[in-house]
Amino acid sequence: MSVAGAGYVGRRVLGALQGKPTVALTRSIVSGHLGQTFIQVDLDADLSDPIRLNGPFALLYTIPPPASGTDDPRLANLLSKLTPPPTRIVLISTTGVYGDRSGERVTEDDPVQPDSGRARRRVAAEAVANRYCREQGCALIVLRVPGIYGPGRLGLDRLAGAAEVLREEDSGPGNRIHVDDLVDCCLAALSDGAEPGIYNVGDGDHRSSGTFSRAVAEMAGLPTPRAITLTEAKAAWSSMRLSFARESRQVDTSKMRDVLGVMPRYPNALDGIRASLEEESATQSPA
Repeated sequence: MSVAGAGYVGRRVLGALQGKPTVALTRSIVSGHLGQTFIQVDLDADLSDPIRLNGPFALLYTIPPPASGTDDPRLANLLSKLTPPPTRIVLISTTGVYGDRSGERVTEDDPVQPDSGRARRRVAAEAVANRYCREQGCALIVLRVPGIYGPGRLGLDRLAGAAEVLREEDSGPGNRIHVDDLVDCCLAALSDGAEPGIYNVGDGDHRSSGTFSRAVAEMAGLPTPRAITLTEAKAAWSSMRLSFARESRQVDTSKMRDVLGVMPRYPNALDGIRASLEEESATQSPA
């Protein structure tokens, strides 16, 4: 098994695979993972030599596309040098590929209509992976992922300051997943029995981003963020944050449960927030 990327999600997956023979393709070496081999690879550089792995193996690709451009040269760079080809690829994509649906429900059968550059790059990455897997005869699972939260990803620093959220009247339904539930999806998708295809993943808890942030603040003992109008947000927020806030849809995750066989540990976001805060507190406590 191989994991490309050791960011927030990649590290959690590697932790779950600790003790199992795994090759991690990363820009920097991550220590403390027993039974795992790390190969340093910079996917933003020209790769002159093949990346040789012992087959057969499945590949989990967690690396995001670059922050600009129209495609994902990182994924294309890796696949062009990887030998032998993997038996299956699990690609982390985003539910942002669906664009704004005015709060309507979307399934894997709905066409993509990305509204932002980052979502268009994810669509391009999916196309690269699809083409490669057709040519190489390997299975492909695309996990379309919403906002990821968990220990270290609750926005506590932002909430500790003069935080602002959209008022409920201007907010749409939210979509998110606890990182450990995403890890479960990754592991299930990497297994030989997992049916190839596209899977929306999420906890099924569609509370708005503002409601989620207020819950985090309350449970962490932080000030309640101030609710502002959409007009105020347009004047004060970055274009990226505004696009996250304005896109509205309810992502259907029935296929994740019924076909991939993953039931979220945290279908109620309040339980996921509580578990995340407890883990953060345990990590920060002196030994």
